[in-house]
Amino acid sequence: MTIDTSSEADTLAPWSREEFDAKLRAKESRYHIHHPFNLRLNAGELQPFQVRGWVANRFYYQACIPVKDAAILSNCPDREVRREWIARILDHDGRGSHEGAEAGGIEAWLKLGQACGLRVQDLWSHKHVAPGVRFACNAYVNFAREAPWQEAAISSLTELFAPRIHADRLAGWPSHYPWIDAQGLGYFRQRIPLATRDVDHGLRIAHEWCSTRRRQMRALEILQFKLDVLWAMLDAIERAYPDDLPEQERP
Repeated sequence: MTIDTSSEADTLAPWSREEFDAKLRAKESRYHIHHPFNLRLNAGELQPFQVRGWVANRFYYQACIPVKDAAILSNCPDREVRREWIARILDHDGRGSHEGAEAGGIEAWLKLGQACGLRVQDLWSHKHVAPGVRFACNAYVNFAREAPWQEAAISSLTELFAPRIHADRLAGWPSHYPWIDAQGLGYFRQRIPLATRDVDHGLRIAHEWCSTRRRQMRALEILQFKLDVLWAMLDAIERAYPDDLPEQERP
């Protein structure tokens, strides 16, 4: 990923905040909500082993999120940003007893896995994780470690599109997949307000840092990179769990 070196970016005035936000939001067309595997998942067209495979692979991503956020903090010299951003780590790793209201997103995803019939130890071992999913998630974490903290923060703006995908699962899964204990769907429920809060913070960072057309263009490039990570994960999951996967290879 490189910044556009053409002279055009330096001669153009920055887009207005409204124009810039509109261009960020237009990236929704490449969000993985539109991926064929996700469309089948939310339409109730997958077999139980395919749902379990998706849950197990997405757990690797969940486990990587606080590592990514810690990498952003390690590069950020701004105390006020760190104080606000650290909430994201706690949101996933949990607080205190890690139970009830103090349980984080990772605990909630483990409950989803159990509700689907997966064992906690198998989720933590990542035994079901496809190589493509591992590669994509690790690339995202490495980007957060190496990029300027503002760029890494902007990569999290895929949260712009997350509330809808969570709402779709909450609306459809109970009827499409009645074999999943509804108590396991808490992750989707808790992420909707947290995603909205995180977007507000991420946009503030993007607005402050993207003071030139070049940086605005860079932000769009970064957001596309993160969208590609999420899309590539579903490509790998789709290939790993075809409809005719032999019984002995199913999670």
